[in-house]
Amino acid sequence: MRASRLAVLLCLVTFAFSGFSAAAESDQELANRVLGPQWQSLSRRAGMIFAGTVLSSGTQTVRMDRSVPAIELRFRIDRPIAGVAAGQVLTIHEWAGASFGQRPLRPGERVLIFLYPPSRLGLTSPIGGSLGQIALDSTGTYVATKDLEITKGNRPPLPVGSPMKVSQLERAIRVARGE
Repeated sequence: MRASRLAVLLCLVTFAFSGFSAAAESDQELANRVLGPQWQSLSRRAGMIFAGTVLSSGTQTVRMDRSVPAIELRFRIDRPIAGVAAGQVLTIHEWAGASFGQRPLRPGERVLIFLYPPSRLGLTSPIGGSLGQIALDSTGTYVATKDLEITKGNRPPLPVGSPMKVSQLERAIRVARGE
């Protein structure tokens, strides 16, 4: 009798751990579908990763220290993942020529963004251009699949009808970064 209880308990524990493993795999697979095959490298190379709201974009500035033309963008950090804090208002400067490889951001838009660490001049940009900026729905909770279908480029096809939560991507990104 005792051996059968032990066998049942062992089966339940094995099943529970296999469920955790399947969940982790689904986060990894989801990251691959949404972010593309280089998502782990993208995650590790980023100096800042967050889901946030665009407050302002496209302000052309000239950096007086080196006369480098740059575009100023401001974000409110809604979900920090790396290098930023929740609620922080982040102002970045991006070399004006870098914006050709990505879609323009509009105030009020919510995005998941992977930024290079700031350069010596204080400039940064999304890693991989449009690959480093993922449009989110109006709540900032889910990936905007409509946008990905239009701009997927190097991204694999997305599953139909399955909402992709930012929290799932965050878990996969943190694992890739060793956190």
